Order: sequence, then structure tokens, then C-alpha cells
Amino acid sequence: MAIQGYDELDATALAGLVRKKEVHPTELVEEAIARIEAINPMLNAVVHKMYDQAREAAVRPLPEGPFSGVPFLVKDLDGYLANEPYAGGCRALVGFVPDHDAELMKRFRRAGVIMLGKTATPELGILGITEPALRGPTRNPWNPDHTPGGSSGGSAACVAARVVPMAHGGDGGGSIRIPSSACGLFGLKPTRARNPVGPDVGEGWGGFVQQHVLTRSVRDSAAMLDATQGTEPGAPYVAPPPARPFLQEVGTAPGRLRIAFSTSSLLGKNMHSECVAAVQDAVKLCQELGHEVVEDAPRFDREELARAYLVIVAANVAVQVEEIGALNGKTVGPTDVEASTWALAQIGNILTAADLQKARNSMHRASRIMAAFHERYELFLDATLAYPPVRIGELALKPAELAALTVLRKLPLKPAILKMFDELAGNSLERTPNTQLFNLTGQPAMSVPLYWNAAGLPIGVQFAARFGDEATLFRLAAQLEQARPWAGRKPRISGRAL
Repeated sequence: MAIQGYDELDATALAGLVRKKEVHPTELVEEAIARIEAINPMLNAVVHKMYDQAREAAVRPLPEGPFSGVPFLVKDLDGYLANEPYAGGCRALVGFVPDHDAELMKRFRRAGVIMLGKTATPELGILGITEPALRGPTRNPWNPDHTPGGSSGGSAACVAARVVPMAHGGDGGGSIRIPSSACGLFGLKPTRARNPVGPDVGEGWGGFVQQHVLTRSVRDSAAMLDATQGTEPGAPYVAPPPARPFLQEVGTAPGRLRIAFSTSSLLGKNMHSECVAAVQDAVKLCQELGHEVVEDAPRFDREELARAYLVIVAANVAVQVEEIGALNGKTVGPTDVEASTWALAQIGNILTAADLQKARNSMHRASRIMAAFHERYELFLDATLAYPPVRIGELALKPAELAALTVLRKLPLKPAILKMFDELAGNSLERTPNTQLFNLTGQPAMSVPLYWNAAGLPIGVQFAARFGDEATLFRLAAQLEQARPWAGRKPRISGRAL
């Protein structure tokens, strides 16, 4: 029997029903399982099911956390779950089963959520779409012909489709914010080191990767960050401690904020008119709420910064590919990963230590530029994406590109690989150019679902705050949520009503 109101209730509300004994965790688990079974044949969002484990957890005493009894899904990347397969969308990782939880997973469990399964991701989380060769494309519940974004695409699709009220994600270049934009969700990338990433890594992609959740409500995001944030043993750095719980910021008046906005592409060249319209709409709303909104943007060398981002990612992917071989006890070759992953790894192997340090210098310069920018403005507003959600297959490698990469697999010539890198630096971020800056600088940034285009596809807008200042983001997000409620919007594919 379906739970009345499940579609409308966020994780906080569901946990409240459990606390009041109006619903039992077993009922919530069965509701979520039924929804996975209903939507997964269409969306291909859940790649590993943990139904037996979830049912067992639901009948045992649960931790008295803020989300006790709430169904939850974990991205199949960015942190191990003990005794559950971990593939990261990669053929070479199939068969690997870790024997321990990552620290963040321990904290999720202490928050009381019940884990039902793992969600789809592109191979190693590299792309902003979720179409891995290993398991095929994940689809957007607003229109299954379109992508839900990536790399947390499976999690986003499930939250948008009302399978679970929130799900885990990781963000190394926009991978929480991009799918939140594409699926009409609230997605916050926390400050660098706000949430733990260990113990198996000290930092992800040189400090780019931060983990959190994708939600439909602002308060769920804030409450979960309260439950998970804080340093861990051995962490290479820590985030500034919050002044008070983030949940207390939700509903607190933000005051009159000074917000800079831009309708231009940060690391690309073009912006789709619908994304420009989304920013203009958000500017008007912020002005109506009493904020001072000024057209301005940080100034930096776009090509230098795009190149720096890709150098650091390539270096880390090269190491990841090598480490995958160690995990499964075999050397990873060019046919064990996707052609684009292998090419990126080869770039990482050819670039020098000096190239990496130059990229890190550029990264730190960007942090200083943004710090100075935020002396004038509390927040920066732009479009989360440069284009509406693309169609499935639209960004797949063309036959000529695939043929060229196949040749490079067999003949990895340094001049050809470096030429390919130059092309990547110039073009690869064109569709998703606005999120990487805040991975480079470590600032918190959020995608807020305020706009849908005429075709019914969501287009999020992004707000970035000073390093360590999630509080201002949560205050503004709650104000925007109240002024322009989005939770009532449902995609074409949702819940049991299919």
C-alpha cells in the first residue's frame, strides 16, 4: 500500500513521521523499493540494489539521527560502502568489493538513513552526463530523451522522480550542481574539507571533490550537512567551523545582500538564451526580495584556468587508473576503460610535474581573485549550466573522434596527445563552464531550481559564497524557496504514477 503524501514529503518530514510512530521504517523502505522497481526500467538510475540489507536495517534499532528511518541512495563513486560492489561506472573496477565504509558513509548511517542501493555515474565521474559504456545511459525523469546530468546523475534522477527524498553525490567539477540543475533539485557543493573524503584518499582530484547530498528541500541539505560536517583524522586541511548549526540558518532572514551576477560563460564561450533568461529571472526575484544586484564578474584568464583545471584532473585520472589496477590485482590497459578516460590518463602521464605545479599556481591565484571579489559582494550569481539538459547521446564521441582515440590507444605519440589536450582545454567545458571555478577555489556553491523552459526542462541558477560561508547560501536559498516554491513541481516520471 502506497504511503499517502510520500511524493510531497521531504526527508525531514518523513523522519518526523517515524519519530511520532505514524509510519514505520519498514513501510518507507518498501515504498522506496516499489518506486525503484517502477522507474528503473525507464531511467536506469539504480545500478546496485541493497534491498535485503535495507529491510534488515529497518527492523533493527536505528541511530537517533535527524533522518532515522528515511530511505537513501548512495552514488557508486566517491566513497566505499563495506561489502558492497564499487565500480564507479568503470569496467576495470567490476568485481571490486571494499571491506570498510568511508568516513562519510559512517556519518550518513549515524544520521539514521537506510541505504537501499547505489546510483549510476559516468566512468570515474569524469563527465557531466551519465552515459557510461558499462551500464548505458541514465535518463532524466522530466524527459527521458534527455540527460539528468552528471556525474551524480543516478542520484539526481531518483530524487527528482520521488523515489527517495535525498541521495548522496560528489562534486569535482559540478557533479552535484550540474544534475541538480538538470533535474530541478537543490544541490549544494560545500566548502572544501567541510565533509570528510577519507580514509582512502586525502583529497579528491587535488581538493576539487566535495561530497554532500542532492535534495528537494533546502532544510534537508542543511540538516544533513550538520550531521556530516567536521574534520576527520589525517585530513590534510579543515574548513572554517560554522558559527552555529546550518539548519538554524534556514528561515533566518539573510538581510540585504549585495549580489553580483553575470550572464556570460565563465570558462566557455557561449551561453544559451534560456540559461541567460534563467539568470535574468533570478536577478529580478532577488531584487524583489530587497537585495542589491549588480552586473559584475571576477576577471581572470579563462584559457589559463580551464587548462589548469584539466591538468589537475588529468593527473589525478592517470593515478586513478593505475590504482584501479592495484585494487583488482591487474594492470589496466587501453581496452579496460573508455577511450576518453584512457586518453585523459595518457595526458596525465605525459604532463610534467612542472605542468602540475603551474596549474596549482593558477588555482591558487583564482582563489585570491575570488576572495578579493567577495570583499565587494556577498554572493555571485550565474547560470549553473550554459545549455539546457542535452539529449541522450548528443555529447557522445563522434565516429571520427573515436577513431582518433583508438589510434592513440595503439600509438600513444606525445605530440598527438598534447595536441588533443590543447583541443580539450579549448572546448571540453563549453556545455558546463560555470561550475569548475568553485572547485578550483574551494568555495561553497549551490544550484537552485527557479526556472523551467518552455519544453518543461529545469534550468538551475548558481550562487557562490565566500570560502566557508554556507550560512549565507542557506539563508538565501530558504528565502528563494519560500518566494518561489519548487517542491510541488513533478516530472513526467515520478513515484508510482507512471
